[in-house]
Amino acid sequence: MANMNITTILEKMTGKDKDYRYMATSELLSELNKEGFKADQDIEPKLTTTVLQQLEDASGDVSGLAVGEDSVVEMTNILCDKLLNGKDQHRDTASIALKTIIAEVTTTSLAEKILVSLAPQLIKGATAGKSAEVKCECLDILGDVLHRVGNLITKDHDCMLTALLSQLSSNQASVTKKSISCIASLAACLSDDLLAKATFEVVQLLKNRSAKSEIARTNIQMIGALSRSVGYRFGPHLAEVVPLLINYCTSASENDEELHEYSLQALESFMLRCPRDISPYCESILNLALEYTSYDPNFTDSMEEDTDDEAQDEEDDDESANEYTDDEDASWKVRRASAKCLYAIIVSRPEMLSKMYLEACPKLIEWFREREENVKVGAFSVLKELVVVLPDCLADHIGSLVPGIEKALNDKSSTSNLKIEALVFTRLVMASHSPAVFHPYIQALSGPILSAIGDRYDKVTAEALRVCEELVRVLRPNSEPHSPDYRPYIGPIYKAILARLANQDQDQDQEVKECAISCMSLALSTFGDGLQRELPACLPVLVDRMGNEITRLAAVKMSNTDNLAASLGSIDSYVLETKPERIKVILFPFESREAYWRKDFATFLIEHLRNKWKSTMLDHFINILQKDFKYICNRRQGQSDPKATSQVRGLISNSIKFLQKTTKNYHYSW
Repeated sequence: MANMNITTILEKMTGKDKDYRYMATSELLSELNKEGFKADQDIEPKLTTTVLQQLEDASGDVSGLAVGEDSVVEMTNILCDKLLNGKDQHRDTASIALKTIIAEVTTTSLAEKILVSLAPQLIKGATAGKSAEVKCECLDILGDVLHRVGNLITKDHDCMLTALLSQLSSNQASVTKKSISCIASLAACLSDDLLAKATFEVVQLLKNRSAKSEIARTNIQMIGALSRSVGYRFGPHLAEVVPLLINYCTSASENDEELHEYSLQALESFMLRCPRDISPYCESILNLALEYTSYDPNFTDSMEEDTDDEAQDEEDDDESANEYTDDEDASWKVRRASAKCLYAIIVSRPEMLSKMYLEACPKLIEWFREREENVKVGAFSVLKELVVVLPDCLADHIGSLVPGIEKALNDKSSTSNLKIEALVFTRLVMASHSPAVFHPYIQALSGPILSAIGDRYDKVTAEALRVCEELVRVLRPNSEPHSPDYRPYIGPIYKAILARLANQDQDQDQEVKECAISCMSLALSTFGDGLQRELPACLPVLVDRMGNEITRLAAVKMSNTDNLAASLGSIDSYVLETKPERIKVILFPFESREAYWRKDFATFLIEHLRNKWKSTMLDHFINILQKDFKYICNRRQGQSDPKATSQVRGLISNSIKFLQKTTKNYHYSW
């Protein structure tokens, strides 16, 4: 019975009269407050949707009633109590509910009420003698609150900061991690004085070299998090912090990978967030990052062990079960952190690029032989950025790069992430360097690139098609008189692209479809003289793509590619020869309201007019355009958009002028 009543109320809540909507919302609130109310599964989604719609009601009274600020605050208090004092099975539910409420709060007044009520309880839960699970949940929710509306209670920032800093010395790693994140969220809205206080306390702890290494790692993480959160405001503290971090990094135990990693991450943040204040330390940071690109204490140890007397072999075999394995090796994280630090230097310090080129490139190329994939990805990322800011910088290293690219694309264990990074890097290198430097390596590069076009992951395929476009330009460049023998590569390139272009699978990604059209267009315009036999199979597919609403724009832009019409005399005859449906495919967009469609198709048709069509074909084309012109005029009566009609009129005029120049005694009036 109650649910039937709710259904009636929900219908009234969607009415046109705001008074009825207000009364219905009030009735719903009364029903929800009844002790025995329980919505069934059918009513619950309708109820939720309707109330959410009321939040956007044009009537302020209705939306205000739907929000019910006092009720929301009371609800958060109840949920917070369940989080702190409830049973374990209720804690997760209460936590999710609180996070949802915080995420949905949009009004400042309600946010301030929730913050004033909720923050003290969460601070108490995070600092009192609760379990680690409760502390983590409280810190997690408090971090969300501070990130969204932390600036609304500035008067409480000092006591909150003090309470949170005390948790950095917790014995539970999960609590310290959440505390770091929470302090970083709070730091974004702290005053300069409180930020200085937080930094001072952390630095004082770092200066105590007798403290445990766990404490040092936590405080270095905290320094990096503060820098990432407040940006340039951390600049005044660098004079005290940077020497400390460099000293920690160079003097730490070889096996303390985390301390090295966190120090490099903090220095990376300084480079990106405080570019002016970090200037005096850039040289030292660069040298440190270059030093740790080859950090691998386990490799060094193994080399030393290889020189031991062979008499120890039996003893080694007995202890092999307890040896340090590659799975336990975390040194790659240090090398990755150094790569990211180099990346930060590249993007923020252009005056250091010459030194980066001379000293960093050889070491980064060596990373292609890395056993850890994350480090390889980092190497590609850094080199990619170096190519962007310093084109043609890798011309002397192409021979060293090719094996790394081959391995990244051919290795069955390579993830899609590594393949994408390798392909993006390859594309940028090919686009920014002279084609001649790649000519000795075309055979080595073409195989992996064409193989990647057939990859099962769409992102890899799309990027491989973009690289294939650069490969086509390298094979037959326009600006260079001498090019390699490209003929052996035409067939494999064409077949690889056509396999994707002709794929009718509905699940194929839109990006792949457009990249395949673009790549085929370039291949046809570049190798058209060597693909005459393949055109009857390829052109119908391209024309079909013009008729597909999803791929039409990409196909038309393909047809406007420079030299495409000049390279393929048969494309015109195929498109316009005898079949009216092909004409219809091309002219269809003139019926569209979108100006960008009409512009691209008009350009497409004008380009074809310049390709010396036969007079009979142009005559036929003009007749079709006339019909289309009349159709558009009739359709657009009473509308004030003359673009489509003027474009078709211009096409007809151009066609007639062309025929009058090329055909004697030609007369046409309309």
